[in-house]
Amino acid sequence: MSETNTPEAPLRCDDSRLAAALQYVLDNSGKQLRARLVMTTYRMLCDGVEDAADSAATAIEWLHTYSLVHDDLPAMDNDDLRRGKPTVHTVYDEATAILIGDGLQAAAFALISEDARLSSDTRLKLIALISNAVGFRGMVGGQALDMAAEGQASSFDQLRLIHEQKTGALIRAAVLSGAICANATEDDMQRLDPFARTIGLAFQVADDILDVTQNSSTLGKTAGKDVAVEKSTYVRCLGLEGARDEADKLLADALACLSPYGERAQPLQDLAVAMVRREH
Repeated sequence: MSETNTPEAPLRCDDSRLAAALQYVLDNSGKQLRARLVMTTYRMLCDGVEDAADSAATAIEWLHTYSLVHDDLPAMDNDDLRRGKPTVHTVYDEATAILIGDGLQAAAFALISEDARLSSDTRLKLIALISNAVGFRGMVGGQALDMAAEGQASSFDQLRLIHEQKTGALIRAAVLSGAICANATEDDMQRLDPFARTIGLAFQVADDILDVTQNSSTLGKTAGKDVAVEKSTYVRCLGLEGARDEADKLLADALACLSPYGERAQPLQDLAVAMVRREH
């Protein structure tokens, strides 16, 4: 994770096949948007002091990666392309892909718990925040709601609930983890929480738009998959132009949350814009 200056943590496997699969996943690291949210938020509040949020950034990326490995499995989204390369279960096998995801999830929390640069209180806050974000009221619960909604016409409110959990919860955790590592004040947390929630939703709206406007080569994953399996998406709910308007509105609302920070917020604002206006 060179963009976030995160150190290489000791991910070791004695099984050669599992080790090879792990390396395959780590070599295909993607955009690392969640890690960048952690570090950019941290640096905004710490004004350039030594990084102490890199373990949280790495942990959140490992959790995101684990979720993608599992989402691609035949029992879930059943996809064979991720980040422009064949998915883990197609290169190795389903059991190996499941173990990779399980191991990354465990390693993420071990990494945070063992970071001696952070106080015990900070480590506990991070673990509580992030574990809830990936659990039954977060990413896992959102995935279940998403699968249950396939083939149905979800209302706007139902769609929002799905994506607040499936996508938004870990994005929120990324922003707030950066703030926790920076020893943010309660005022900071109250400003950054709505920013994080809103940019998480805007990111998902943009993702739904890209699924119907870009090809697989550009996206690095199978384009049109949401339509093919009749997923509940913002485009399906609002139409393409309506979804674009919703993404713009959410982005504007998110950026407004950062106005109290003035020029210090520019890097975080730029990242938020890039998350919503991206082309893949």
